[in-house]
Amino acid sequence: MTTPAPDNPIRLLEELTLNAWPSLQTVYDDGWVLRFANGYTRRANSVHPLYPPLGDLNDHIHRCENEYRRRGQPTVFKMTPLALPKELDTALARRGYKEQSVTSVQTLSLESLDLPQPETVTLAPDVSDDWLALFCRLSETNLRHLDTMRRMIASIVPNRCFAILHRDGAPAAIGLAVVEKGYVGLYDITTAAALRNRGIGRQLMLVLLHWGRDNGAAQAYLQVMTTNAPALRLYETLGFREVYQYWYRVKA
Repeated sequence: MTTPAPDNPIRLLEELTLNAWPSLQTVYDDGWVLRFANGYTRRANSVHPLYPPLGDLNDHIHRCENEYRRRGQPTVFKMTPLALPKELDTALARRGYKEQSVTSVQTLSLESLDLPQPETVTLAPDVSDDWLALFCRLSETNLRHLDTMRRMIASIVPNRCFAILHRDGAPAAIGLAVVEKGYVGLYDITTAAALRNRGIGRQLMLVLLHWGRDNGAAQAYLQVMTTNAPALRLYETLGFREVYQYWYRVKA
């Protein structure tokens, strides 16, 4: 199965990630998507300037700031090479917004995949309390986010898969895959700290990539911070290649 090359791969991947990682509340304001999720993850609590606004840029930024201020949250913009208008990044820098968390968005053709080694892996279409609790433990996520996480993840509309890999009878790695429009996105791939650098994360990813292909995907995508050297090396060995980078502008 092949997926035709998109006319605008950045916009397509940005829209896929919005669907795969939903916020709790969304406001659309003159071409920009404002997302709110009680402060859990920047992706779900930031302005996504996907489409060109028609109104005054400074007024637009000011409205966004007011929306986040009244919720007690910092104003964050998720920037890509296609963020519109083109002068937005410079305008935000002039207003004191600092660049943070540069992230690489990478894709992989699923035409040829290694087979995962025999492991005990459970796959489920819906999130469970066990999956959520295990993710919080392995990723050291504060439990105060648990209810927000549950509501966000339960709101994912496209086909999804929640995976747990066991080694020696104990949970060793966890991950989430979401399939839409011929792409499978990998999220929250986390390995137990004591078991890292043993190839466990790679095996879980292969399981999820095969699941994605079995469910209609021809391409995979993921997002990784450019400072995460171990993850970058792993994804390179699997064949992932960068399509573009995004970054955040955060009001100082």
